[in-house]
Amino acid sequence: MLAAAASVTAAGAQHHDSTAGISTAFGANANAVATVVSPAIMGEALTEGYLTQPFLFAHLALPRNALALHAMMNFEGITLERGELNPGIYGEGYVDRRHPHTYLHELMLATEWNARLAHLSLAAGKGFAPFGTDDPMSRPFVKYPVNHHLAQILERVVAVAALRMRYGAVEAGLFNGDEPESSGDAPNAPRLWDSWAVRGTALPIPGAELQASYARVRSPEYALGDGLDHRKKSASLRYESGPASPRRYALVEWANTVEYLGGEATFAFRSVLGEGEVRGRRAAVALRIEHTERPDEERLLDPFRTPRPGSDFNLLGRSRWTVVSARGSLPFELPRRGRIEPFVEIARAAVVQTVAPAAFEPKLFYGGDRLWSLSAGIRFGLGARHGRMGRYGVAIAPSRGTISGTAGRDHTH
Repeated sequence: MLAAAASVTAAGAQHHDSTAGISTAFGANANAVATVVSPAIMGEALTEGYLTQPFLFAHLALPRNALALHAMMNFEGITLERGELNPGIYGEGYVDRRHPHTYLHELMLATEWNARLAHLSLAAGKGFAPFGTDDPMSRPFVKYPVNHHLAQILERVVAVAALRMRYGAVEAGLFNGDEPESSGDAPNAPRLWDSWAVRGTALPIPGAELQASYARVRSPEYALGDGLDHRKKSASLRYESGPASPRRYALVEWANTVEYLGGEATFAFRSVLGEGEVRGRRAAVALRIEHTERPDEERLLDPFRTPRPGSDFNLLGRSRWTVVSARGSLPFELPRRGRIEPFVEIARAAVVQTVAPAAFEPKLFYGGDRLWSLSAGIRFGLGARHGRMGRYGVAIAPSRGTISGTAGRDHTH
């Protein structure tokens, strides 16, 4: 069963220092993907198809980035309401299926001031908190890693201040802690600015980026604010080569989330992930290895859904997922800035119960403790290519044009 998923790898926004005029970029992409998981539940295999990651992107910037707009509409609420088969992933009421993101994925305004020794920026709107690594949607694999909710904080109303100097940048942001409850959900007004995050980024050599961040997120899984709070840490090392083919990208990240009831720590979840891609003119190959702990929550009559809002009373156990994924693709350029990229992704997930006794036993639920996933499809693109996701203003690190197909800081966001 094949689906036509729209994964907008739209875009490289064109920041530049010319005073000639306004810089603009628009783009759209789509992933048509079919996925087989075996075993998926009670020893049975499932085969499904999707429209996954469908979005449109726009970027506009005044000269010298005096004002820049980042906007993205994501249509997974229409195409992916049931969720996308993705063993091990969890969050926002879904489990072993990736949840759809909100229609308004990003709408941020940023302004910059350039001084002799440092550059400053302010950004505000709906988007990414200054925490962790890039959105997986802008990275090589279509299938998300299990650690998505440990390693990123997105789709919040956020205000971010950033300071940049020659060899790095520092960001600090305030945002609402509550996660979206549906694709059309808006952040709750009483929750504005109840959470915060800081991130430091060092740029020791061209192409290399060292990141460390910390966040305190109030009650993300209970919108009224009475749930468990999260204290999150992240560290990563990222590298991408220059634009010459073959282009190389690598990322190693560590993430840790501890849930708190008042001042008392209750549950802790950790993740280590490494991924890389080599991309030539005619082919690309990628590999990802992940080792992530996740909560095993009570499931509804639909075994891929969990109660919302969640609470510690819904936690039935904890498991550790080790997932090895490989990807191969064949990119083709089309007339009028079109692109297609047939791809295949295969993953082997090993799940281990880490709390015993527990009400949830993975091996019994899935029918085994080794799960295989095979996905095949085509990524379609039109217009500008999308760059990195999760930073604004002067916090945008120099890009050397590898994975996102962009070149230079002026083409990423």
